Amino acid sequence: MDNKHSSFSYQELNGVEECSAAVQELFKMAAKAKDKAYAPYSKFKVGAALLLEDGEIFTGNNQENAAYPSGLCAERVAIFAAKSQKTEAVVKSLVIVTNAQDIAVPVAPCGSCRQVLVEYEFMQKEKFDIYLQGSNGKVIRIPSAESLLPFSFHSEMLNS
Repeated sequence: MDNKHSSFSYQELNGVEECSAAVQELFKMAAKAKDKAYAPYSKFKVGAALLLEDGEIFTGNNQENAAYPSGLCAERVAIFAAKSQKTEAVVKSLVIVTNAQDIAVPVAPCGSCRQVLVEYEFMQKEKFDIYLQGSNGKVIRIPSAESLLPFSFHSEMLNS
């Protein structure tokens, strides 16, 4: 038996002001999107904004449903909107923010969102930064979606 180890690096920033101007704009747009989220059941609002290589920004927010599994997370709303409009677009950065008042750390994407983000990163053959922020000032920067899901399922596996 071989014991193996997997790890990834990330940055913890003291706040949005430590980010580039472009990423700061994404934070503003993600916060606006979060405020429009449809979260009547959990009251847990999430907003996302993603920057494409051409400079266009797409936003999304979580959309809950009384039939709980029928809802959709903010980051999937944003990336699906972008890719439905611009199928060849390359994602450069994604910002995800929450209103999680009782959570002191930024909240990471759920497993389904991680798989979707990895799929698009794999498809575009280029990694993109993911920035997370909760209700406080701390920001986490993750340099790749694949870092969040190291044993992900890829389309190449379907061709075997």
